[in-house]
Amino acid sequence: MRWNVRTIFPRSCGVGIFLLWITVGTAVVEGAGSQQGIPLSVVKLWASAFGGEIKSISAKYSGSQLLQKKYKEFEKSVRVEEIDGLKLVKKLSESMEDMFHRKAEAMRRLVEAAEEAHLQHEEDPDLQVRCDSAIVNGVYWSEALNKVFVDNFERDPSLIWQYFGSAKGFFRQYPGVKWHSDEHGVIAFDCRNRKWYIQAATSPKDVVILVDVSGSMKGLRLTIARQTVSSILDTLGDDDFFNIIAYNQEIHYVEPCLNGTLVQADKANKDFNQTGRGSLCSQAIMLVTDGATDMYDSVFAKYNWPHRKVRIFPYLIGRESAFADNLKWMACDNKGYFAQISTLADVQENVMRYLHVLSRPKVIDHEHDTVWTEAYMDNTMGENNGPLLMTTVAMPVFSTKNQTKKQGILLGVVGTDIPVQELLKAIPKHKLGIHGYAFSITNNGYILTHPDLRPLYQQVGKRRKPNYSSVDLSEVEWEDKDHVLRNAMVNRKTGTFSMEVKKTVDKGKRVLSMHIDYYYTDIKGTPFSLGVALSRGHGKYFFRGNVTVEAGLHDLEHPDVALADEWIYCNTDEHHEHRYLSQKQAIKLYLTGRKPHLKCDKELVQEVLFDAVVTAPLEAYWTRLALNKSENPDKGVEIAFLGTRTGLSRTNLFVVPEQLTNQDFLTADDKEGVFNADHFPLWYKRAAEQIPGTFIYSLPFTSGTENKSVVLASTAIQLLDDRKSPIVAAVGIQMKLEFFQRKFWTASRQCAALDGKCALSCDNENINCYLIDNNGFILVAQDSSQTGMFFGEVDGAVMNKLLLMGSFKRVTLYDYQASCTVFVERSSSPNSLLDPYLASIAAVKWLITELIIFLLEFNLYSWWHSDLTAKAHQRLKGKTMLVPCDTEYPAFVSERTIKETTGNINCEGCARSFVIQQIPSSNLFMVVVDNKCDCSSSPPVNMEPIELIEHNESLKCERLKFQKDRKRPDSCHPYHPDENAMECGGVLGLDPQPPLTLLALLCALLAR
Repeated sequence: MRWNVRTIFPRSCGVGIFLLWITVGTAVVEGAGSQQGIPLSVVKLWASAFGGEIKSISAKYSGSQLLQKKYKEFEKSVRVEEIDGLKLVKKLSESMEDMFHRKAEAMRRLVEAAEEAHLQHEEDPDLQVRCDSAIVNGVYWSEALNKVFVDNFERDPSLIWQYFGSAKGFFRQYPGVKWHSDEHGVIAFDCRNRKWYIQAATSPKDVVILVDVSGSMKGLRLTIARQTVSSILDTLGDDDFFNIIAYNQEIHYVEPCLNGTLVQADKANKDFNQTGRGSLCSQAIMLVTDGATDMYDSVFAKYNWPHRKVRIFPYLIGRESAFADNLKWMACDNKGYFAQISTLADVQENVMRYLHVLSRPKVIDHEHDTVWTEAYMDNTMGENNGPLLMTTVAMPVFSTKNQTKKQGILLGVVGTDIPVQELLKAIPKHKLGIHGYAFSITNNGYILTHPDLRPLYQQVGKRRKPNYSSVDLSEVEWEDKDHVLRNAMVNRKTGTFSMEVKKTVDKGKRVLSMHIDYYYTDIKGTPFSLGVALSRGHGKYFFRGNVTVEAGLHDLEHPDVALADEWIYCNTDEHHEHRYLSQKQAIKLYLTGRKPHLKCDKELVQEVLFDAVVTAPLEAYWTRLALNKSENPDKGVEIAFLGTRTGLSRTNLFVVPEQLTNQDFLTADDKEGVFNADHFPLWYKRAAEQIPGTFIYSLPFTSGTENKSVVLASTAIQLLDDRKSPIVAAVGIQMKLEFFQRKFWTASRQCAALDGKCALSCDNENINCYLIDNNGFILVAQDSSQTGMFFGEVDGAVMNKLLLMGSFKRVTLYDYQASCTVFVERSSSPNSLLDPYLASIAAVKWLITELIIFLLEFNLYSWWHSDLTAKAHQRLKGKTMLVPCDTEYPAFVSERTIKETTGNINCEGCARSFVIQQIPSSNLFMVVVDNKCDCSSSPPVNMEPIELIEHNESLKCERLKFQKDRKRPDSCHPYHPDENAMECGGVLGLDPQPPLTLLALLCALLAR
């Protein structure tokens, strides 16, 4: 049977039509019974009484009507402008380009100083202080960098770290810090395996790792081989491609479907090159073996000579050195490097040598390519606030001495870190609107900055996720199924794109649907592209008001006024003498002309002065309320607050700070409740999407458990009465939950009886009363333990009915940065670690080396993990832990056009009635359900995420092979005809253990 619960009749239709509406509403459910048990008119009376009371309190203590009136007084004098998104993103790109250019120029000064210092330095072989004389000589000549470090910092105080990483392994840093050793007394840091060093030292590379798994590779040799491959993988970055092939009598690819392909060397190993063409730059074969009895010269002559574009790097595992000449010949005659690794301590140094070989063509070309890394987490600066997201700009340093020119000697790499927060400071948040944001990505499509990037596990403090640096733009802007936006930005285009999106807020528990317009362009001189997202409607409009400087400064200096901590009104970082200034102090000095070199955003400063003047009357209004003892006698309302589009906020306490129920609200600990660099406060964003004049009520969800002790109420202030009007401000209050609930229960005891004796109230044992918000979360329930829960978990039968009737709708969301809890089974069998669908995979993946991470995930030949993974599994068995995963989960939102609904539910032959009625001028609904039927058998409606797992092997293979667009770096130095390849490793020997398939394998690889 069909029904129409969306039809809303005006009051003028009269009682007859109103009764007809009720009849239609109760007839929609097959087998529905009488609704006489819960009269709609009674529930409507309760809802009206509560709505009127709570809105009166919210409006009175927030001062919303006064603030709306004050902005209206300026309506005729302000100018509303539509934001030109394309112009905005280009201007922002130019600003970032200038900032990046300054950093790169600072590095260029360091490069010039380092190369000149090395040129003038005479090597002294007698300089030895418990280490290699080459290291001591390097420390001496690199002292010349200290003066340049200081000069760079004086020119640009935002250069927080500058450093030089030597090819010999020492690290010079400014400013200096005390390094701390681990529990074994070892400082494990090696600058040469950092991404910034590797990217600057070498060109993009294709690497195939051949691993001997013949019978002789056991015990210590096996352990060394693993560590060797792991160290090689550590040297690969997002612009590199690789594959691993194990061989004995047969060839074993990492994954059968990856036969003949190269894997992009990102952290998550997600992107694969189906064509097998890789980076189209440097190429190398790494041979990890304990023996080879043939030089395979005919193979190399046919496929790799005369240009020798594929370099061979043999790693001889073990102490045996018979016939080592064969392996060394392979290296020397193919412009590679031979190394023997007999202990674990030898691995790192021997692996790193291949990078210096690959750097030779770049050194001979004398190309100081500027490289920029992907985003990464750094603990050095964030000791108090947790790790900070960074990018690094780096340049290589070469030997310019004539006698070493053809040898192509790399001296090291200089670099400086740039916190992503510095990039966010350049973004004019007031121009982006309430839901707008800026974001940037790398040439591989990975996020550099985006408000939805979550690099840390939220549940376990400040631990970083394993794949945080390779989150693709398509994983946060997932509604763009065809990757139109991503691909355009990767290919460094300038343009626009639009789509409907679902933005989650409040830690993913709530969803806002909106239409977003995207504007994008490239940042010249870097591998990055920049995008700006603006929401349609009020998000595309901005207005300019004007007040005198004297009036603005007077009201800005009031003690209840604060400015957004992470917004830049004035640049106090550019000059040392300004760094001690607060933003309010800087604005005052700028406007009074007492700091002529201070640079400020003139437009933003003018608008924040305007907001200070318009909102100033609320300070006196709130003060009068606080001083009037007849007002708020039970201290149910604790805080009044407001925020404006310029990041200005005002607060007023109606209780002493020690008596605040929720003391984190509006503090730095309340990340979603305050203005910051990439978002407006949550209470502001949600209020902006409500109908003007209505309040939005919610329980704040803290990072751990729900805070069930306070209720927040907020409403938006519009400048004009049309959809093009900017939302100029939002105001609200924090009240005690107990105070709020008491008002609800009082209203639910009202009735129209003349004698005051009500036949029905929420005290009645035969009904259950709830107050839920527009996302289905319970604010009031007779069982207080249900406060904060999702209504579907408490009464799945009614929630399912509301979904069927259209009162609420389910919205499917995806999280490609989720964390899943896995349980490691109590099995010691290593085979359990091979199943890609077992949760224990991810547990092991997180704990052991990056090599094992890769090999376990893609099910490589069992020799690799037989003992090590079994030991790891033994340590983990019976434990749970968090691992990265992809999930699908629902959110729920009410249908705005449906104000009231009635219905029946058939619970095993028993008809159970319910009524849902919207609370006027709010986002709340009263739900009244009779409890005469047992509907406990109905399944709950929950919001639990479901992990997305691909069970079909062929589909999985196609997904692995699929490659998203990426733009290769412009610079490539794989080969130079003048390169001197005589430095190719020591002369050693080999124990003859020849794998028969190596000849065929080399033929196949070199022929590609």
